[in-house]
Amino acid sequence: MRRVLLPMLTGLAVAATALGAQAQEYPTRQITLIAPWPAGGAVDALCRAVAPHLSDRLGKSVVVENRPGAGSVIGTAAGAKAAPDGYTMVMAGSGSLAISATMYKKLPYDPVKDFVPLALGGRIPFVLVANPSLPVSSVAELVQYAKEHPGMLSFASGGPGSPHHLYGELLKSMTGIEMTHVPYKGSAPALTDVIAGHVPLLFSDTVPSLPQIREGKVRALGVSTAIRLPSAPDIPPIAETGVPGFDAAGWGMFAVPAGTPKEVVSKLQAQIVKLGMIPGGIASSEELERFIAAEIARWSKVVTQAGLAGTE
Repeated sequence: MRRVLLPMLTGLAVAATALGAQAQEYPTRQITLIAPWPAGGAVDALCRAVAPHLSDRLGKSVVVENRPGAGSVIGTAAGAKAAPDGYTMVMAGSGSLAISATMYKKLPYDPVKDFVPLALGGRIPFVLVANPSLPVSSVAELVQYAKEHPGMLSFASGGPGSPHHLYGELLKSMTGIEMTHVPYKGSAPALTDVIAGHVPLLFSDTVPSLPQIREGKVRALGVSTAIRLPSAPDIPPIAETGVPGFDAAGWGMFAVPAGTPKEVVSKLQAQIVKLGMIPGGIASSEELERFIAAEIARWSKVVTQAGLAGTE
C-alpha cells in the first residue's frame, strides 16, 4: 500500500506546486474580455474603459472582443464555455444572467453555476427616448397618448429579453398601455432607427443616447432609475413623471468560467477592485452569486407577467 500511495502523493504534490507556480506567473499572454453587445453601447464602453487600466496592472494586454446576438446570450455563452484558465473574461449582464434565466426554455449556460463572478461593474441607467415627431414631452403625456391611441405605439430594444425590452414591458404592466416590441441586434442600431423615425420609442443606455438628446435628435422622457443622472440632472426619473415606483437599471458583471483556479480569480478580482469596480459593498464571489440569484427572482416576475417565460 505504501508503495502505491507514495507515488500518488508525490504526484499530487508536484501538481499542486505546478498550479501554484502557474497562478503566480499569471498572466503570461493576452487576455480577452468578451463584450456580448455591439460596439457603441454602454457595456462595450465600460469594457473599453476598463481594459487599458487592467492591462497596465496585469502587465499583459486585455483586448475587448464584441460578440453580440440573442440579447447578449451568445457572447455570455462563449464566456461560459471558454477554457477556465483566466485568459477569457466576459462582461455578463442583467439580461443574460437574470432576465434570460426565465425567458429561455434552455440557456446554453447556467447563470450561477457556470461562472465565477469577479466584480459588479456598476448599475447602468437607461433613458426612455422618443423621436421628436411623437407629440409627447413626458412619460405622463406618453401614457395619455398611448391610451388615446391604442395599438399605435411601438418601442425598439436591443433584442428579446434585453433590459431595453423588459423595461418597456415593465412600463406597459405598470401603466396598462399597449406598445408593440420591435427587437434589434443591439441598442446602437435600435437607436439609429428611433432617430430616423422608423420606431418612436426606446429605453436606451446613456452612452449612445445622451449626445443624441443634447443634439435634439431624440427627446428624453425620463430616466429608468429612481435617482437622477449626475451627467444629465435635467432628465427626471420616470417614477417622478407619471409612474410612481418605477426603478430599473441594467448591470454588468465581470466573470470568468467556472473552474478557473482560485489564485487566478483572486488576482483578477484584486486588480479590478483597485479600479473601483465594486459598488454597493459587494466584494466577494459568494455575495455576487447571491446577488445574481436575487435578480433572477426579481425579473422572473416581470418576464412571467409579460407572457415571455420560456418563449425563447
